[in-house]
Amino acid sequence: MVMSAKAKKGVLLVQLGTPDRPVTEDVRRYLIEFLMDPRVMDIPYLGRTMLVKGVIVPKRAAASAATYATIWDEVNGSPLMYYSILQQRLLQEELGEEYHVELAMRYQNPSIESALKKMEGMLLDSIKVIPLFPQYASATSGSVMDKVMEIMRKWQYIPSVSFVGSYCDDEDMIATYAEHGRKHDIDSFDHILFSYHGLPVRQLGKVDPSGTLNCPAMGCESCKKEKNSFCYLSQCYATTRAIASKLELPEDKYSVCFQSRLGKTPWIQPYTSDALEHLAKQGKKRLLVFSPAFVADCIETLDEILVEYADEFKAMGGEEVAMVESLNDNPRWIQTLKKLVLSN
Repeated sequence: MVMSAKAKKGVLLVQLGTPDRPVTEDVRRYLIEFLMDPRVMDIPYLGRTMLVKGVIVPKRAAASAATYATIWDEVNGSPLMYYSILQQRLLQEELGEEYHVELAMRYQNPSIESALKKMEGMLLDSIKVIPLFPQYASATSGSVMDKVMEIMRKWQYIPSVSFVGSYCDDEDMIATYAEHGRKHDIDSFDHILFSYHGLPVRQLGKVDPSGTLNCPAMGCESCKKEKNSFCYLSQCYATTRAIASKLELPEDKYSVCFQSRLGKTPWIQPYTSDALEHLAKQGKKRLLVFSPAFVADCIETLDEILVEYADEFKAMGGEEVAMVESLNDNPRWIQTLKKLVLSN
């Protein structure tokens, strides 16, 4: 991207990340950087190193590379990268020359460090950092903020810096998800699933500095009904309530679940696999899945939901798992990002 000489304000969009190529070597490098982040794998360094480099990555890298290859486009490459670049470009067009918009990945390329290096030389008046995760979690948005602060504290000139923590029930974002949902014949589905990326249960309680907060695996009743700015689980439920309300879904028509668990430690529940089994036993045949933890389609949506979970459900006696596309390059989503930039 060509830097504008007029730009005085910076915007840094940060996505999770993707391997450079769908090959074992690149996936191994991506997984190591991702899983060695202490906010992601929140166990002591030595144990984390032995687990990640000695067990998880050797076991998963080749298989993950093969999975990435199934969603990789010959022209556009990684879907996550493709849509993230589109979001960056479209937001730049909306904001105009007064702003300079950079895109970074928390893990791998383009790195946060390389993006901020470009912005450092521009002597901007301000930088707004927007993690592309609607619901705040220490392992996602918190990790982005941590990395940005780690890099910028070494600068001699530090502009005004602000972070967007979460936007889980932003009206325009919710309307965009609902718009995508309406492209499907919602009434023809037996049930609607809202599937979010999971987290280890222990990470929920770590938001309390006293260390006394003991969150249940299913979440507490209050977090399911009220938005808590520090609780990832409560924000997932807030997003779900907002979309369901927009679509006028009755309460017995939809439910919440969590995907992508790793290892034997308890993760927040119900797990998506368990939800599929429960619905299959109830005789549900056709499911429609929203995945509102993601703002761009990626391996978690295009493979984990559309392939892995769809195959699981059919093996249990179900007939179809359809997925609502992510926000991707929807103009209303770009307007949502613009609003987040311009808001104080």
